[in-house]
Amino acid sequence: MYQFFIEPSGVEKEHITITGSDVNHIKNVLRMRIGEKITAVNEAEGRKYLCEIQEMGEEGIDCRILSVEEGEAELPAKIFLFQGLPKGDKMELILQKAVELGCFEVIPVACKRCVVKLEEKKQKNKVQRWQSISEAAAKQSGRQIIPVVHNVMKFSEALSYASDMDIRLIPYERAVNMEETKNLLRSAGPGQRIAVFIGPEGGFEEAEIEEARKAGVAPVTLGKRILRTETAAITVLGWLMYELEK
Repeated sequence: MYQFFIEPSGVEKEHITITGSDVNHIKNVLRMRIGEKITAVNEAEGRKYLCEIQEMGEEGIDCRILSVEEGEAELPAKIFLFQGLPKGDKMELILQKAVELGCFEVIPVACKRCVVKLEEKKQKNKVQRWQSISEAAAKQSGRQIIPVVHNVMKFSEALSYASDMDIRLIPYERAVNMEETKNLLRSAGPGQRIAVFIGPEGGFEEAEIEEARKAGVAPVTLGKRILRTETAAITVLGWLMYELEK
C-alpha cells in the first residue's frame, strides 16, 4: 500500500487532505482511483492513517480516514550516519538503504581521500536530490519520519556535531578485535544517539583516525575483509538495527 507524508494542517476529524507534489504523483504517475486505499503519515505527531480516496482535485486529494494508529516503525535509538562522500551515484544507494534500515539523519562528510569535491553551487542541488531520495525511501519503507540529509560537513565539523552522542564508532581497516566491535554494538539501547562514521573510497587517513580517537570516537573492525564504502555503511546499520529492533 502506498504511503504519503502530510502536514498537520491537512488532518481533520474524519478526513485528510494530500497536497503538493504528491497530488500529481497519485493521479498521473500511480494512476490511482477513487475508492483505493493509502496510508498517510503525520510526521509531526507520528500517527499513521489508513485512508480511502474520495475526491481528486487539481490542488488536493481528499481521503476518508478509516483507522488511526500510533506509529511503531522507528528504532528506539537515533542513528546518525556520517558518510564520506563517495564517487558517482553511490551516495544515492547508501541514502536509500540507510533510510530503510532506520537511520535518523545522514551527514555527508568531505574527507581527505574523497575524490568528489562539491562546489557550493552544486552542493545545494545535490542535497535537494538526496533529500528527495530520503523521502522516497521513507515512504517505501513505512517510516514515520523523513530522515534529514545535511549539507556537506568537513571532517572536523562532523566530529564536533557528534561530540555529545552516546556511542560513536568509526570502522577502520587496521582496527582489530572483533569482540570489542560486538560489545560496542550490543551496548546500543533505547534513547541513545549513535554516530557511525564511514570513510570514502580509499578509507580514512591515519591522521583522521587519530583525530577521531582523540575526540572519543572508537575505531572498530568490521571483520577480516575490506568492505566497499557502501557495503560498510549498510553492514553497520544492519547490525545496529538487529540490536535495537523491538
